[in-house]
Amino acid sequence: MNKSFLTEFKEREYYNQCTDFNELNELMNNKPIRAYIGFDCTAKSLHVGSLLQIMCLRMLQKHGHQPIVLLGGGTTRIGDPSGKEETRKILSDKEIDSNIKNIQKVFNIFLKTSNTKTKPIFVNNHKWLGKLNYIKFLREIGKHFTINKMLSFDSVKLRLDREQSLSYMEFNYMILQAYDFLELNRNKNCLVQIGGSDQWGNIVNGVELIKRYSGKQSFGLTTPLITLASGAKMGKTESGAVWLDKSLLSPYEYWQFWRNTDDRDVIKFLKMFTDLSLKKIDGIKNNNINELKILLANEATTMLHGVSSAKKAEQTAKKTFETGSIGDDLPTIKINKRKIESGINILDLVVLSKLLISKSEVRRIIKNRGIKINNEIIEDQTLKIFSENFKNQNFLKLSLGKKKHVIIKLN
Repeated sequence: MNKSFLTEFKEREYYNQCTDFNELNELMNNKPIRAYIGFDCTAKSLHVGSLLQIMCLRMLQKHGHQPIVLLGGGTTRIGDPSGKEETRKILSDKEIDSNIKNIQKVFNIFLKTSNTKTKPIFVNNHKWLGKLNYIKFLREIGKHFTINKMLSFDSVKLRLDREQSLSYMEFNYMILQAYDFLELNRNKNCLVQIGGSDQWGNIVNGVELIKRYSGKQSFGLTTPLITLASGAKMGKTESGAVWLDKSLLSPYEYWQFWRNTDDRDVIKFLKMFTDLSLKKIDGIKNNNINELKILLANEATTMLHGVSSAKKAEQTAKKTFETGSIGDDLPTIKINKRKIESGINILDLVVLSKLLISKSEVRRIIKNRGIKINNEIIEDQTLKIFSENFKNQNFLKLSLGKKKHVIIKLN
């Protein structure tokens, strides 16, 4: 007998909280439903911090349900205060529209579109939020919210407790998100909103608004916020975000991110971020940890970039680490020869390569003997690189520790 959606949801460690687990479980076992997840479009791409939500959408399809992907063209113009210490940068309409187009490409990779009953429905909440009449909205929707309750939500409370400013614009975000759920419930028959645990208050607002406005029952379901065993936030590294767009992060770098997973996270990530069956994962959980990390990297990279890119990344890693040579798929940065005629400082070169994002970080790593050029440790923070350092090869290999490498080419 096939597992129910919520049973697998729990077993893969996606589950955090539900407004009514038993009733939702019974509903989803009896008929296909529609559920949505919202994504604000503040950057050109999503990063792996959003991957758990994408995997939830894939699982909905797997169990015969239809996912709705809400791309927040409207709410991006406001900014979700959840987990933020300051007001989000306001983007132009043109930037938001461009981000939406780029982000939708990611979903078209992860989600299947051939089955009309389960293919994703894409919606942009600017379609309805952009047309709201303020007075009418306050009379019909605003009356269902109390300031007392809004002040109790963590997204607001934490900012106020830290005495950090919270604009009236941001304060309204939770009402707009609740209205999104109402709109999708009315017009798309959407019964469930899924989100990270930091969205619980906003999601409950939507469930309650639907109940008060129309008397219908809907459900909220949240996933845990993923923190690495090291304590770092999922999706962030020393060199920046782990993007889901190969124009921002190469398939090799993406593969390497998963290969570098902490030993304590490997089995959990095999459950969360691959399509491997739970039975298979249980059968291999005691295998060599490095073999499991390579399996994780291959499965995760194949899902986003394809089998060929995953195999190529693995071969490049093997070639680079085992033989110390130059792998075919290492990320490459091109520099104009004229730019280094008078020399380029090692600090600037490392930042330019995007191995690290600040000179202070580069200084710290050099002090700890973690920067290499062509496998030789760099100890001088004032070192300058000239065109002759590239010799006849017309390139050099810049390394951060043992695991991160970039090819610098002259053109």
